[in-house]
Amino acid sequence: MGQLVRRLLELIRFSHTVFALPFALTAAVLAWTEEPFRLLDLAGILWCMVSARSAAMAFNRIVDRHYDAANPRTAQRHLPAGQLSLRTVVLFCLLCCLAFVAGTLLFLWREPPNPWPLYLSGPVLMWILGYSYAKRFTSLAHFWLGSALMLAPLASWIALRGLTALYAPLLLGAAVAFWVAGFDILYACQDAEFDRRTGLQSLPARLGVAAALRVAALCHLIMLVLLALLPLAAPPLGTIYYLGLLLVGSLLAYEHYLVRPEDLSRVQQAFFQVNGVISIGFFLLVLVQVLFAAWPS
Repeated sequence: MGQLVRRLLELIRFSHTVFALPFALTAAVLAWTEEPFRLLDLAGILWCMVSARSAAMAFNRIVDRHYDAANPRTAQRHLPAGQLSLRTVVLFCLLCCLAFVAGTLLFLWREPPNPWPLYLSGPVLMWILGYSYAKRFTSLAHFWLGSALMLAPLASWIALRGLTALYAPLLLGAAVAFWVAGFDILYACQDAEFDRRTGLQSLPARLGVAAALRVAALCHLIMLVLLALLPLAAPPLGTIYYLGLLLVGSLLAYEHYLVRPEDLSRVQQAFFQVNGVISIGFFLLVLVQVLFAAWPS
């Protein structure tokens, strides 16, 4: 059983939860400036985030298993390598979907009850699972992935405050969308030739690696602009936040320094290490700023 759990966690790249979860918690911190903190709400956000992301990753591995088997870079993933059976991964995916819907019920136990997470759980699941098919028909699949992770802060806010005052989570969510699209384009550069040969759609396959890297840089510039506008919708954010944005910008610049058209050997470092620091660091930055703003003068 222990080996099965370990392989399932490896299958869904559980460590990559650091990409979306900190932004969901960031939206929650901003919502809690106007909404009382409840431990049950935090538990619901964590439960829904982990289960939804696990379902999406498992579904992606199921849908892409034949392409993964044909690609030397991914041939050793669990399904093509036979480390997990298709039946096991399908069952795991279904359980994660059910867990996500069940997690939304926690928001019915608050006062007043909030049914919106439950109402929206089906559309959210369809959208994040649907991404797995996007590369079959559009080279803009990177932006579909971005929009899927955009739902993390937006859904977190709606779970706490309903459909009110959505400017802050929409700005934050849009920034997340461009951030994710940008680093997904960087990651896809590794498979540009394979995608061309197999008919899969991606910007590196369509435009070439050099042009795709420029698009990724533009996405990250837009992200920074959107984050710079966030304090207009979230007044607790101020000087500390803006100083922190300079660090975020520096990390993004470093990420693009690591990946060159003629040298893709450091894509993994840019993809996971740098972006993991950005997501966790940004959450801590907002948390510190909100606590500082609430500190009695």
